[in-house]
Amino acid sequence: MGHGGDVIAELTTNHREVEDLFAQFDDAPPGSEARKRLMDVLTIELVRHSVAEEQYLYLAVREHLQEGDALADKELEDHARVEQLLKDLQQRDADDLDFDRLVVKLRTEVTAHVDDEENSLFAQLLHPYVLEELGDKIRQAKKTAPTRPHPAAPSTPPANKLLAPGLGLVDRVRDYVSGRGQ
Repeated sequence: MGHGGDVIAELTTNHREVEDLFAQFDDAPPGSEARKRLMDVLTIELVRHSVAEEQYLYLAVREHLQEGDALADKELEDHARVEQLLKDLQQRDADDLDFDRLVVKLRTEVTAHVDDEENSLFAQLLHPYVLEELGDKIRQAKKTAPTRPHPAAPSTPPANKLLAPGLGLVDRVRDYVSGRGQ
């Protein structure tokens, strides 16, 4: 978290970190507690990343890009599918028959979303001031973002900006007490 640079550098670094976590997941023995722990860490990273994008990146997309509303709406739909998969995974143990199948679906969704952002959306965000300012906002939002999926929570401002810090605080307390993600 907090890698510095503009929004593209920040989010691209996050994307590589998520890819690395998926690779670590693949290396862990099927059905193992290590896989469940890695899925917890992946969930934390994906939720924080998504919340930060929803609070700031997609607002900028709507404001600065032609067809910005349609692009932002598509990205939010991607996030909703990922968040539901994360919620489904959170309720399963690593030795559950559906666990690995759901992880494959999750990886497919995340990979498609990352590819779309990096090869299409990011190329359209060219103004240096906007990129640097968004990078700062994304880093700040991730510090207070939830760490657990909340599919029913609002994904657009102003409601998401108001509720996310409170959900994040509750999630971080739960994580601390349970040792999740450590």
